[in-house]
Amino acid sequence: MKHIIEGKPAMDRAQIAAAPAARLIAVDADSAGQRLDNFLIRHLKGVPKTHVYRIIRSGEVRINKGRVSADTRVAEGDSVRLPPVRVSEKVAEKAAHPAPAREFPILLEDDHVLAIDKPAGVAVHGGSGVSFGVIEQLRQARPAAKFLELVHRLDRETSGILLVAKKRSALTGLQDQFRDRETGKTYLALVQGSWPANKKVIDTPLHKYLLPDGERRVRVTTADDPDGMRSVTLVKVRTQIAARPLQGLPAMSLLEVTIKTGRTHQIRVHLSSQGHGIVGDDKYGDFDLNRRVQKHGLKRMFLHAWRLQFNHPALGERVELRCELPAELADFVA
Repeated sequence: MKHIIEGKPAMDRAQIAAAPAARLIAVDADSAGQRLDNFLIRHLKGVPKTHVYRIIRSGEVRINKGRVSADTRVAEGDSVRLPPVRVSEKVAEKAAHPAPAREFPILLEDDHVLAIDKPAGVAVHGGSGVSFGVIEQLRQARPAAKFLELVHRLDRETSGILLVAKKRSALTGLQDQFRDRETGKTYLALVQGSWPANKKVIDTPLHKYLLPDGERRVRVTTADDPDGMRSVTLVKVRTQIAARPLQGLPAMSLLEVTIKTGRTHQIRVHLSSQGHGIVGDDKYGDFDLNRRVQKHGLKRMFLHAWRLQFNHPALGERVELRCELPAELADFVA
């Protein structure tokens, strides 16, 4: 009796040609000094981190033909071998339908940094139900750019100054400044009611939590909350706006708000906790007031990243950028 053992059919030439192949990547100056695992995660978009570490341990990833570990630092001119890897269907679908190319109004640009005026309603990056954001659109608009990465974040409905690094050295330098609170970040916010002029500092911890549907929320908490994060906001009244009874609108205050810490939804929650929610805020504001202001042309949250100060990552000099209110906000308070 013959035992027939069935195996996988041999691939024909067309299949072999179509199979993914290993590739070599030369490390450039911007990537020099980066850990190998972080270097791979950047180049293998959509590949799970667990798989990245597995191909390093197995020896499939090599630098200059030699075996390496995840914490190996890559150097300029190194040749990194990347084995063929499969990406998820979601990532493949994303690659097949890339973000539409888009440029944004430029406030500053040189070889190291790009500062743009981000419009409201545009996410800074894809994720959480958003297929693409500012950074994906910029990369599509600038295919020759070797490096474009977000330095910080803005909420989707917040407009104003957004920094993008054009070199890895600029990214790490600027992120260090944000983390060490060496930057100056001031927003313009319109709140309901008359803000008391003597209320200049809000120093209240914030606690992040999730709603049953998985959406993020933040609330003020107490100093003894182990999950509370210290959060400091400075407030200055720019303009007090009288009530408009004929339009059904209460008194409002236009504030200059400077954050000393960069917590999620910090400005929105801090101002709301004082009884002065941001006009148009659909998470922490006055929903009835939001409906009324929409009838008078304000169809978004009145929060705008107005001024940003930082040290230039290459020159070291202090930079101050300003971005005035967009028309839909300026017209409402005119």
